[in-house]
Formats: sequence, structure tokens, C-alpha cells
Amino acid sequence: MKINTNRLQSHFEAMSLIGKIGETGTCRPTMTNLEKEAFDLAGSWMKEAGMSIRIDNLGNLIGRFEGEEPNLPVLMMGSHLDSQPYGGRFDGVAGVLCAIEVVKTLGENGIRPKRSIEVISFADEEGWRFNKGLFGSRGILGKLEEGELERTDKDGITRKQALLDFGCDPTKFKESEYKPGSIFCFLELHIEQGPVLDMAQKPIGVVTGISGPLWWTVKLKGMAGHTGSVPMPLRKDALIGAAEIIVAVNEIANQIPGAPTVGSVGTIQVFPASRNIIPESCTFTIDLRDIDLERRNRYEKQLRDKIESITQKHKLSYEISEDTKSDPRYCAGWIKDLIKKECEILNLDAPELMSGPFHDALALSYACDYGMIFVRCKDGISHNPLEFASYEDLALGAEVMYGTVLEILKK
Repeated sequence: MKINTNRLQSHFEAMSLIGKIGETGTCRPTMTNLEKEAFDLAGSWMKEAGMSIRIDNLGNLIGRFEGEEPNLPVLMMGSHLDSQPYGGRFDGVAGVLCAIEVVKTLGENGIRPKRSIEVISFADEEGWRFNKGLFGSRGILGKLEEGELERTDKDGITRKQALLDFGCDPTKFKESEYKPGSIFCFLELHIEQGPVLDMAQKPIGVVTGISGPLWWTVKLKGMAGHTGSVPMPLRKDALIGAAEIIVAVNEIANQIPGAPTVGSVGTIQVFPASRNIIPESCTFTIDLRDIDLERRNRYEKQLRDKIESITQKHKLSYEISEDTKSDPRYCAGWIKDLIKKECEILNLDAPELMSGPFHDALALSYACDYGMIFVRCKDGISHNPLEFASYEDLALGAEVMYGTVLEILKK
């Protein structure tokens, strides 16, 4: 095995101390001093691996391993170092640290590639701070949407201000964009964040594609009143309407047993949030995903119809803001075949599986071919301090990645 498991483990353990909560949890918000500290640490390892480093104006950390022909389109690898507010130690981190280890191993074996390799920790993959993810990976492709810089976090800080505080210049985004054709392909390693590999007792999986996420913010408006005096039939209770819609999301996503459709409501805010006032307004998020675009579109219509009928029944008005809407994106067949071949060389029976969560690879898929390697995580738990992947499995994943990179570099 070429990958240095002990070194990889030490890197994970050191990174887990930045933003540590409790025994095993992580809270490392994007564009904060904690992420800057993580960038400094990862950047030091990039330098040790022979890479030059920079932080672009989008807040991405980029390490470059210069090739013999630097004008060739780059082989890009990476993921993210920001975390969920109550997250684990491996989500995103695995893709960055294993990519650094692959480049370090190339150097240790005296391999200088023809094309350059770039390892990136993308800014704000998670999307929870400003309610819009994949910021850095969309940004390098010039795919940001109107109004993104004005989005605010829970403290009222705009994304623009966060970028400025991080040392970036939002007026120079163009300088951070990659020209069409300048990225040869993208490779991302990630923990599965689901139970398939763990249940099958397989350490590594070959990803076939990424589900298309649909994110909404829904606001219902009714009328406040005293809970002790307004008769039940006369109420315009926004929270009652929200409760019925939440149940409807669950029912719609569960229509076909065994289908990979998922739907959730992850946040909810009630106004005025008083024990004895009928809720006047309720704002909540909906996350609907599927690998089958036709089915997701059908379920989207069903959900819109449900929201219309439920709000009419309770005499409420509503607004739907579409925060994210992406088609499912399938991995490039030739990269998938290379990953499978490397698994066979290592005597790994690696099943093929799709990804329900989105990743930075989703954004990159619109600019180049991409492939993904999944690493088993215990009980499929993620976005939770209990998230766990063994260092042996992570090293195996990095070994598969290393062999795949060697094959890609022949192209």
C-alpha cells in the first residue's frame, strides 16, 4: 500500500480539534476564523506535499502541484473543510485530506505529472450559514446567482461582509473563475453519509451519480390572536398549515417503497412565538431530492398542489422561494470504470451506489467529467457528532484514489 495510513490519521486528528464541540463533534462555519485556521493547517500540509497555495476571492483554498506542461487542463480533486453547526469530523474533510495525501504520495514516489493537479477546499459547501450551498464550487464556474452576496446569516452578517472579513474581494470574482475547458476532470472522495456500505460490510463504494436537490423556503401568513378567545373555526393559524404541509412532504416522498426519493423539513420559525398568541406566520425549509428527475418534478407539482389546498383550507397566504434546484448528475463512465478497476486490483468488492446528498462534484459536473469514491461510515450516520469512518477505510479510499489518479494522468 502506497498511502501512509499513520500520517493520514494524524492529519484527521489534528483537523478535528479545530471547531471541536463535545467529544467528537465539529462546528466550523464557512468564512470564519475557524475555517481560516483549518485552511492554515491544510495549507501547511499542501506545502509539505510540494504544492503552492492560495485563497481565491471566493474563499476557496487551492493547492497546486505543478505539472510539466502547466497549460494543460488541470486534474482537480477536493471537497470542503466547513462543517454543519452540529456535525462530525469526516464530512468534507475526508475529500480534502485524502487528496492532499495522494499528491504527497505522488511526490514521494518521484512522480511529476504532465498536467498540473489542484486540490481544493471549496468555500461554503454546506450552505447552512447563508442558506445556499456549493458557493465556492459554483463560483469558480461563474454560476453564482443574483442576490447571493446579500444573503445574511443568523446574526445579520451578509455573505459579502463575511468574504471581506475573510480577506476576499467580491469585486474580483472574475479573477477566480476558471475558463471553459481548463479543468480536465474532477475527483472527489467522501464518506457515504448513508448506511448502504456499512450494511453490506464493504469499505469502499463507486458512485454512479448525485441526486438533484430541490430546496425551498416557504412562508405562511395567517393572523395573530389571543389563544384564549378566538374560536377554533375562525382562526388563521399559520403553524397548523405548516404542520400539515410537513406531513405532506413526508407522505409524498414515501409514495414508492424502496425508491431513493427523500424529503425533509429541516428548519422552522414561528412568529410571534408566544405561548398564548395564535401563530401569525411560519417560515420553514423543504429539501426534496431524487436521482430520477421526472419523478422529482412530479412530486414537486404534488407538493405545490398540497400547499395550495392546505393554505386555502386554513385561510392562509403563502410564498415559496426556490433556494436551490439542480438536475441529477451522473458520473463519467470512464472515470467510474477506472475507480472500479483500482478496487479490483486491491481485491475490493466495491458496490455501485448513488449519492443522495449533494457534493461539490455536482457543481463541477457542469464543467467537466467527474467521478466519486465513497468510504463506509458507521451506521450511515452523518451531519452528527457520532459520524465515524475508520482510518483503515479512509486509507483504502485514498489508495483507490491514488491508483485512479495515476490512470487519469495517462490521458
